[in-house]
Amino acid sequence: MQLGAFSISLAVKDLAASRAFYEVFGFSAFAGDGTHWQIMKNGPHVIGLFQGMFDRHMLTFNPGWDQDAQAVADFTDVRELQRRVKAAGLTLASEADETTSGPASFVALDPDGNPVLVDQHV
Repeated sequence: MQLGAFSISLAVKDLAASRAFYEVFGFSAFAGDGTHWQIMKNGPHVIGLFQGMFDRHMLTFNPGWDQDAQAVADFTDVRELQRRVKAAGLTLASEADETTSGPASFVALDPDGNPVLVDQHV
């Protein structure tokens, strides 16, 4: 499976405080509105800070993107990934519409209830 770019998406209480904290570790703003969400990078490492958008932290994979959010030519579409995980017996918390193409996402929960977001932007 080609899952694409990987990041951790953190549910934060205070975006500015969280951004300042991760800047101490060498992260800098890469994308986001700076008010409700901020994507930060330190080399190939990516974290997303989301205030008031998610209840829990989650692992995030972006099929079709590299670690710099640049489109890649060869990737496994999110709907194909969804079919594979469902065929393996996983129950999904949300699903991509398999009759569409382009951007879509699904969420699986690991055995401890941690969400895994597969979020395709291309």
